Amino acid sequence: MEQVFIYDTTLRDGSQAEGINFSVEDKMRILQKLDEFGVHYIECGWPGANPKDTILFERLRKIKTQNAKIVAFGATRKAGKKAHEDKQVENLLKSGAKVITVFGKSWDFHVTHAIGTTLEENLDMVYETVSYLKKHVEEVIFDAEHFFDGYRHNESYAFKVLEAAFQAGADWIVLCDTNGGTLPNEVYEITKKVVQKFPQARVGIHAHNDSDTAVANSLMAVLAGARQVHGTINGLGERTGNANLCSIIPNLQLKLGFSVVPSQNLKKLTELAHFVSEISNTPLPKNMPYVGESAFTHKAGVHASAVMKRSETYEHIDPSLVGNRRKVTVSDLSGRSNILYKLREMGLEVDDKSPELIKLLEKIKELEKEGYHFEAAEASFELLCKRHFGLVKNYFDLDAYRVLIARRSTDLSPVSEATVRLYVEDIKEHTAALGNGPVSALDRALRKALEEFYPSLKDVQLIDYKVRIVNESEGTSAKVRVLIESTDGRRKWGTVGVSENIIEASWIALTDSLVYKLLKDEEEGIM
Repeated sequence: MEQVFIYDTTLRDGSQAEGINFSVEDKMRILQKLDEFGVHYIECGWPGANPKDTILFERLRKIKTQNAKIVAFGATRKAGKKAHEDKQVENLLKSGAKVITVFGKSWDFHVTHAIGTTLEENLDMVYETVSYLKKHVEEVIFDAEHFFDGYRHNESYAFKVLEAAFQAGADWIVLCDTNGGTLPNEVYEITKKVVQKFPQARVGIHAHNDSDTAVANSLMAVLAGARQVHGTINGLGERTGNANLCSIIPNLQLKLGFSVVPSQNLKKLTELAHFVSEISNTPLPKNMPYVGESAFTHKAGVHASAVMKRSETYEHIDPSLVGNRRKVTVSDLSGRSNILYKLREMGLEVDDKSPELIKLLEKIKELEKEGYHFEAAEASFELLCKRHFGLVKNYFDLDAYRVLIARRSTDLSPVSEATVRLYVEDIKEHTAALGNGPVSALDRALRKALEEFYPSLKDVQLIDYKVRIVNESEGTSAKVRVLIESTDGRRKWGTVGVSENIIEASWIALTDSLVYKLLKDEEEGIM
C-alpha cells in the first residue's frame, strides 16, 4: 500500500481556535499521544512568537519521539532583509527542530496588498529562505499560502512561487486552501496540474473548513497525487477549523487503501479524539464521524434489530477499527467488548459473560450519566475497574475535611486553609495547611497527612487542573467535572471527579491521583 504522511498541526493551527489556550504541559501531553498514535509530523508552534512556544521547544530538545518528526513553523524572511538577518528565521534554527515549515505568499494579491512588496521580491523571499534553512536542517516544508486562490487569480505567478521553493530545495510543497473556499472538484483538478508540472516534487495539502469541505478536499488532493496531509485532531482551528484528521485518517486507510498508521494504532483514534477534547476543554460533538459518541449508536427498532444480527446492515465500518463502540441504547450488552478490551490492557482477564463484568458496565453507565468522562482520566478509569474487582486496597480512610476561605479588607487576595482528618492503618492523622487557593490547600493538607506513611507521594506534582460545567442549564446548581493531571517524574496520569460542589469534585480527583500513584508503586514492587 502506498504511504500517505500525516502532518498534525493541532498544537499550532489548532490552538488558534477561539477559546483554546494550551499550556506548555497541555502541548507536551498531546504531543506524546500523537507520537504514540503514529503521526509522522507534529507541528509544535512558532519559536519566538510567544514565550510558551519558546519554552516548549527548549523542553523538546530533551526528548526523543518514537514515530513523529518535531516541526517548527515560521514565515519566509521579511522583504528587504537577508534570510540570516531575519530574527524569526534565526529563531527557527535555534529551536533545535530538524524539520522546519515556512509559509510564503502564492497569491499575487496578498503579495502586493498584505505584505506590500513586489512579486519578484516575494519570489526571492521564498527561494532565499528555503535554501538558507535547507543548509542547516534535515527537512524543509514549504506551505504555499492561499495557493488555490492565487492559482485562480494568477496561475502563472502561483506556479512561479512553487518553482522558487522547489528549486531552493524544499522537501515538500504544500498547497494551502487558507481561506477554505475551494471545492473538492477544484482541489482535485488544480492539485493534479501541480503534480504533473512538478513530477519530482513531493506535494501536500493543507485545507481549512470554511466551506465544510476540508476533509473532502484533502481526500481529493491525495487522489490527485498529494502524499502529505495537514490537519488537526477534531478539526480544531481558526474560524471554522482545519481539516479533521479523525475523519481523514480512517477514510484514507479503510476506504481508499492507503497506508497511514499501523492498524493497531488506528484502534486508538477515538481515545485520541476524546483526549484532545478534554485537554482543549472543547466538547466533542456526539455526532462527529468515526469518533463521536453517537457515531455507531442505534436506537430500538429496525436499526437495532438488524445491526445486532449483521453489523454492516447499518454501519459503514466495524467501530472497533477506530476504537469506538457500537451502542444499542436499550441493550445491557452495549459496550461490553470495549470494557473487556480495556480490562485486558490492564492485565485483567474476565469472562465476557461474568455477572461482575455486567455490574461494572452498569456502574460505568451510571457514572457517565452523572457527568464522568474517563477519556482524559485514564487513572480514574483504571482505579474504578480494579476497585470493582477488589484489587485496590484502602491506603487511607477519610474521617473529615474542611476548607476555609477568608479575605479581610486589608488582604490583597483571599487566604485558603484546609483541614484533613484521616485514618491510615488505624492511626488517626489530623493536619492543616494553607494554599494559594482551596484546592491547593486541600492538596497540601492531604499530602501532609500521608507522606509520613507513603514517602513516594513527595514525588507527585499536580501539573494541571481543569473545571467544566456538566449540565449548564442548572446554573449555579450545576454539576462540575474536575480533571487533574499529575506526574511523579516518570509518568503522567489524569484523574477526574464530579459533584455539585467543586471542592468535593476536586477532592475525588485529588485522592484518585494519590491512590493511583500508590497502586502503581505497589504493582511495580517499589513500595
